[in-house]
Amino acid sequence: MSADVGSKAPAFTLLDTEGNEVSSSSLAGKKAVIAFFPAAFSGVCADELCTFRDSLADYSNLEADVIGISVDCRFANGAFRDANSLPFPILSDYKRSTINDYDVTFPNFAGMEGYTAARRSVFVIGTDGNVSWKWLSDVPTDLPPYDQVQAAVKAAS
Repeated sequence: MSADVGSKAPAFTLLDTEGNEVSSSSLAGKKAVIAFFPAAFSGVCADELCTFRDSLADYSNLEADVIGISVDCRFANGAFRDANSLPFPILSDYKRSTINDYDVTFPNFAGMEGYTAARRSVFVIGTDGNVSWKWLSDVPTDLPPYDQVQAAVKAAS
């Protein structure tokens, strides 16, 4: 399974930083920006999610929710959320099922043999639940093209 443009976005149920289950079904009928990131507390990940934080009013005006997903445990994600004042959900894919479903695995992350993290990637999901746009990084230090993300949200149905 993968999340190709035009296909139904893979469903997920993941834990938020408080231990509550958050399901993709809660996004039904809404636009969403799903940002997968490799590691809480890495500088590039902080830059990325803080950029989404600083643009949250723009996404709200476009009636889109923003969600961050990493394989870090909910406690690390919670500390990362608090340290960066992130006002949107940061979800833990500690079982790595969602990164597999979206085909955004990053094996042997940071030279750690056997450790699979999320590949830095962004998906825009339309109100129909389909992937309307996606961006995948080639290297973990790449940042998403934020102007293209916003344009994709504007264009999403």
